[in-house]
Formats: sequence, C-alpha cells, structure tokens
Amino acid sequence: MSYTTEQLPGNEIRTILRAADELIASGGRNLLMKILKGSREKKVLELELDKCPVYGAFKQEKRDDVLGKIDWMIDHDFLDIQYSGRLPMLVFTDRGWEIERDQRVDEFLREWDSWLADGKAAPDMTYLKDRNRGMILLMLEKIKETNNSQYIPYLEEWEKIDYKKVRAAIRTTIGALKANEPIDLQNARERGASINEALKGHTPHDLRLKCWECGERFMFTVGEQQFYRRKGFDHPKRCPECREKKWELYW
Repeated sequence: MSYTTEQLPGNEIRTILRAADELIASGGRNLLMKILKGSREKKVLELELDKCPVYGAFKQEKRDDVLGKIDWMIDHDFLDIQYSGRLPMLVFTDRGWEIERDQRVDEFLREWDSWLADGKAAPDMTYLKDRNRGMILLMLEKIKETNNSQYIPYLEEWEKIDYKKVRAAIRTTIGALKANEPIDLQNARERGASINEALKGHTPHDLRLKCWECGERFMFTVGEQQFYRRKGFDHPKRCPECREKKWELYW
C-alpha cells in the first residue's frame, strides 16, 4: 500500500474530515475511501453517501493512495479507530473535531446565505435540533460575528423547535444582532489561529513507556503504535521481555 509521509495540505485534511463526518462511529477507512473515490457501490448508494459534498473529491487518485492519506490522518491525530465488536470504526480526535466543527458551521451559514438569496422566509430548522452542542454554540457565535440582522427570522424559527438551553443562546444572539453589538474580532482571530495550529497535526514519534511488570523503560516505536491503533489495542503495559515471559507461561 502507498503510505503518505508528507504533510497533507489543509484543503485535503478538511476534505477527508468532511467525508468522515458522514460515517463517524458507523464506518471504517475503506468506506471513507469509497466516498472520496466516488464509488458507485451498492452500500455507498444505499447509505446516500454519494450526497456528501466532497463525494468523489479524490476520484482521480489511486485507491491505495487515498487509503494512505486516511492513514496519515489517523497517525497525525485527526482521526482515530475504535472497535464496535470486531469492526473498526472511525471517530474524530479532539483535533479533527475542532476543524470539522468549524467547517460544518461555515457550511450551514453558506446554506443560510443561499436561502436569503432565494428569498426563503421560514425554512424547516429541525435539522439543527440534537446537533452537537459545541457546534451549535459556535454557529451562534459566528452568526453574531456577521452582524447580519437578516439572519434573525431564521433564528426565530430555530428558537421555536430547540431545547431550553439552546433557545436561550439563540435569544442572546438575536439580541446582539438587534442591538448591533460590536464584533469580537479578537475571539475570531484566536479561533482562526487555533484552527491553523490544529491543521499542522501531531507528528508521530517513538514513546518511552514504563513496564508495569519490571519497572524498566522500553521503546514503543511509531510503527508499533500504528499497528496497535489499527487493531484497536491500548498501549502495551509490559516491555517485550516481560511480554515474552508472560506468553511462555501460557504456552
């Protein structure tokens, strides 16, 4: 398999995260690859993954090259693997979710702008209910930063259908837009800087672990970390020598 070692550009990181959002905790790296490749397989179409906005984004690339990029995302702390029974499922890391949450909010706001352009007065806002709370609060924060009072009718429709805490945050946002409150540019700059830092990823490196059995330090290499992660294993608790002794007791 082709494995990517060079830093992926930010637009590719965002593309992979957006595709992964369609199957978090319900699909693995092969299904993610098929979204990015624009596969017409039955499962992809049945799950309507072809409706993902980045479907087919890497259709010109080889299958193994796309899988290599996905593995790079896993090894550099944007995605992780968790097992559901014996099935490996992709999940966001904190780093990956920070980036994806930000771009999903921007996607929602672009949709609102298209509604405004089309003169849509009272859209169905139930699609925002039960969304991740952090993402919803970020969306309201970004709406305040636009200082665009045209969003108020949409916010009022949203307030009708959501839960108490979200309704309170929506009312605060409506109040800020009506009062034409000053935009917190510092907060926006800090958020942008945090996203740019997150996009750098976490460079894999060897770890020195302490053996629970003998107390000696041992090296847990990048290659071993990758293998353990793919298998859904935790970090080893024993050094290689103590692991070997343990296996000898059983065999």
